[in-house]
Amino acid sequence: MLLDQGHQVRAFVRQDDERAHSLRQAGAEVFVGDLLTIADVTAALKGVRRIYFSMSLSPYYTDAVSLMAAAARAQGDIEVFVNISEYEQSFMTFEKMTAPEEERRAWLGGLIADCSPQQRAHWVAEQVLEWSGLPTVNLRGAMFVENPLMTWLALEPLSRGELRLPFADHRLAPIAGYDVAKLCVKILTDPEPHISKSYDLNGPELKDMHGFAEDYAAVLGRPVTYVPEDVETWNETYIDPALAAIPHTAEHLKTLTRLMGGGGCRGTTDQLEALLGRPPRRPCAGRWRTTRASGSWRPPEPLSGSQQNRNATRETSS
Repeated sequence: MLLDQGHQVRAFVRQDDERAHSLRQAGAEVFVGDLLTIADVTAALKGVRRIYFSMSLSPYYTDAVSLMAAAARAQGDIEVFVNISEYEQSFMTFEKMTAPEEERRAWLGGLIADCSPQQRAHWVAEQVLEWSGLPTVNLRGAMFVENPLMTWLALEPLSRGELRLPFADHRLAPIAGYDVAKLCVKILTDPEPHISKSYDLNGPELKDMHGFAEDYAAVLGRPVTYVPEDVETWNETYIDPALAAIPHTAEHLKTLTRLMGGGGCRGTTDQLEALLGRPPRRPCAGRWRTTRASGSWRPPEPLSGSQQNRNATRETSS
């Protein structure tokens, strides 16, 4: 989107592969490096004024944010640091997180008393960026419709006409990655109105899993029935075997199922609609149609050696 608008874009990637090649073909400058090496991060920022930071789930997430913030402070001329965060941060306040355990558990739906390591990393990252004094914008997105809980982990039961998820009758409002990208572009191209703000972003409507089953049925062209599952049974059946090699990611997804399965992921806002000037996309049909067309999905392979759990960030210069 930025390239289409004529902006210069530098993409920080960890591997020079076909994905990096596609970025070059699109017109981006590609920097290959390690987000956990301050020399690489500092070199990647040269000539950059506006930063978009996005990293996959990782036990090193806070390290990467902190190194990027340190490099940005040292450079001294950054106009905006757009930080992808998560919706849970909207209710993971200091007061809530330091309350007695019983109170925390009740607030989070009864199945958990503490956040996942990844949720904690996002919380710390927001604190670090605030302390840094950088012109930061936090985008706190709800669960993406592209989340594996709603895509490849759901595929096998869907082949039998069943949507098996552990969310009881609680309602969720997943968000489309496309809409978040549109908002990122809007902020990166005109950052001043957004500096020092945190936006809590949801999809277009709250819907229980019976409603989502109807959406799946419409896309697949056959009946789909929602079958509620026990949270821990579902985690053991679907997450543990699929993500055994990536324990950090597995623990985060299991915490999400417990949070949502207990009704702890509450509330919606109209911030995304106000910021985009249009209603958020109803993303489910399009995304699930893509999932269907792609055949079977596989979880990402774990990284090895010094690259384990390290992913990419993207910076833009204008």
